[in-house]
Amino acid sequence: MTPETTKVRLPEESRTRTEAPPKAPHKHTTIEAALAEALARHGVTLAPRTSGRFERFDAPDKPKGNGNGWYRIHSPQAASFGIWHLDLAETVTLDGPTDDPEAAAQARLDAMRDRERRDRERRQREAQAKATANRWWPQAGPADAAFPWLTRKRLPPYNLRQHGDVLLMPLFFEGELVNLERIHPNGNKRTLPGGRVKGAASLIGDLAVAERVLVAEGWSTAAALHEAMGCAVVVARNADNLAPVARRLRQRLPAEVGITVCGDDDRHLPAQGKANKGAVEARHAALAIGAELLMPQFCEGCEGCTDFADVRLCRLGGGHGG
Repeated sequence: MTPETTKVRLPEESRTRTEAPPKAPHKHTTIEAALAEALARHGVTLAPRTSGRFERFDAPDKPKGNGNGWYRIHSPQAASFGIWHLDLAETVTLDGPTDDPEAAAQARLDAMRDRERRDRERRQREAQAKATANRWWPQAGPADAAFPWLTRKRLPPYNLRQHGDVLLMPLFFEGELVNLERIHPNGNKRTLPGGRVKGAASLIGDLAVAERVLVAEGWSTAAALHEAMGCAVVVARNADNLAPVARRLRQRLPAEVGITVCGDDDRHLPAQGKANKGAVEARHAALAIGAELLMPQFCEGCEGCTDFADVRLCRLGGGHGG
């Protein structure tokens, strides 16, 4: 006889339930913060932005402006970044970097394609600007010595030409005219849209007979230095371009020809919490090629001057000329 079995039901409240442990919070609250932390581990300090596009940044072990790094924020939960010359590519989530070789390889491929596209578009823009420069420059006439900006600066036109009511400063790269800086009567300056700037420069004086060559930021500073010293002066146009121009100049000139980098002194910027960019980049350019560094010496009590053109005007009794 088979014994009868009875199923016993436990009260509802006494049943044992297997519940999943509470999900741990993510390490980061935003993908931007996760990406910034991952970049910092490779010596890169920046505030990532969510644009949906590949963004470039400078690799920390290369000269300024190298653009050798890239990143992209794909979604609020994922991003990727890399550094070309290190063959580095990583993916990042809210929990930090993740070891996903396939995702990293795809990110690297996408970044390479984006880089090629951007380079192609940049070359097209530079070619268009170069064509415009080579069309305008022959059409331009001698610069009017009475041009308002020149009269305020008390400088002769030197290598400038004039196209309508705009002065033109030529910018050369590897011996070719690649861009023009347009100087308006009020002193506003603009290069041609998309034109090459990095490494491109203008020249006041003659390099062929030079024993010493000066490198300066803007045209008026270069012209003032040429007036005062009689040296050939290369115009880099802006502080960031001092080092690229100085390097190319050092490669081109004989070793016995000395180079002096003449910096602007943006002394008002530190009080605004900013770096003295003119002085910093001039020092960087001089160190890059072992050149001498020359900085302006201001008159006692003068607060408005920042460069050699200002100092010259101040001593002529004309303020800093705008």
